[in-house]
Amino acid sequence: MNRVKRFYQKLRRSLGPQNWWPARTPFEVMVGAVLTQNTSWKNVEKAIGNLRRKNLLGPLKMHALSQRKLAEIIRPAGYYNIKAKRLKNFLDFFISKYQGNIRKMSCVKTGDLRRDLLAVNGIGPETADSIMLYALNKPVFVVDAYTKRIFSRHNMIKNNATYDEAQELFNKSLKKNFRIFNEYHALLVKIGKEFCLKNKPKCSICPLSPR
Repeated sequence: MNRVKRFYQKLRRSLGPQNWWPARTPFEVMVGAVLTQNTSWKNVEKAIGNLRRKNLLGPLKMHALSQRKLAEIIRPAGYYNIKAKRLKNFLDFFISKYQGNIRKMSCVKTGDLRRDLLAVNGIGPETADSIMLYALNKPVFVVDAYTKRIFSRHNMIKNNATYDEAQELFNKSLKKNFRIFNEYHALLVKIGKEFCLKNKPKCSICPLSPR
């Protein structure tokens, strides 16, 4: 068994299911994927809470907002003017191409959809893959800073590995299954937040440490 699979099994045994992404609807996942850029999930939750209280967590309702008004509502997420513009760009794409319909979007082939998402201004690989994995159940592994930190410290990728290089490690080591990719990424987020810290990592008690 390869190390990537072994790590997954150890994390599952140690930490249990994560039930991630924390959202009520696929569209909420999409919004969260844009808002979580360069900020903590705690701040994203505040911004989404604002949208929910105003009954705006729907593509058409949100699209009808001015960029300025949207920025005011999502202010807790930080960089709110930039993120409002990125959300508007995504909504333009989502509505013009799929009429705001999740099912239509999910029917598109993974590679084609990823290419189209990456063409939207403000949507990078991590955001696009988060939308596809968590909102549309596409078997695409999401790579984030935690993933790179954990696997570079275990000498499985280089410190300066690109997004695609890190993602390829999972593509070649695991069966392409959205449930596995979902759970694995969520487990890595937990490890990154609680054990594999950027400074002063808690290696001695980390589930991935050699025993």
